[in-house]
Amino acid sequence: MEPLLRIEDLEAAYGKAQVLFGVSLSVPPGDVVALIGANGAGKSSVLRVVAGLLPPARGRVLFRGERLDRLPPHAIVARGVSLVPQYRRIFGGLTVEENLELGGYTLRRDRRRFRETLDEVYSLFPVLAEKRRRLGGVLSGGEQQVLAIARGLMARPALLMLDEPSMGLAPRLVLDVFRDIRRVAESGRTVLVVEQNAYAALGIATQGYVLENGRVALSGPARDLVHNDYVRKTYLAA
Repeated sequence: MEPLLRIEDLEAAYGKAQVLFGVSLSVPPGDVVALIGANGAGKSSVLRVVAGLLPPARGRVLFRGERLDRLPPHAIVARGVSLVPQYRRIFGGLTVEENLELGGYTLRRDRRRFRETLDEVYSLFPVLAEKRRRLGGVLSGGEQQVLAIARGLMARPALLMLDEPSMGLAPRLVLDVFRDIRRVAESGRTVLVVEQNAYAALGIATQGYVLENGRVALSGPARDLVHNDYVRKTYLAA
């Protein structure tokens, strides 16, 4: 089966500081793929290149066989790729529903489709439906992360990319958020998740990649990586 997303020999830099060195990976349709590694390994930079926020110095990013690495961010979103950034970045002074409306800006000319998408998101995350009139800034950290994920879904992406969804959350809330991510995948979306919490990410993933110093060090089925001695000692504290 042709991958939904394929990254080939990707290199990227911030100024003169190179952060990615020949990264190659693929994301099959319908799968959850985890990209794990230590802080500073280059994980978020991979997502930024895919989203059009960081130009590659070399390599290709293909989505449904089409080059993405030459397109601006808004064109990438329109083609079905949505990024949920680190630290959630919701608008605390807007209500839950207003945050979701901003996420659905690509549907602004089709109100019927917008309402259908909003109803789907509320069905997937009932807590947001209950709190649709509350300000985003008064939600708990876990609820804010759910709102950030839901806002990303409002663009109706085929591929949802999540950058460190456990960042800043208590352990109990991390479990809740990753259960929500699993539900997103079960609803038919393909998910690429970048995460330092290797145990949580591999626990919901089908495939995994370990990134070290801007290079892919290991890859394989998530269940195999969980039992890999090196991964266990380095990332799972086992």
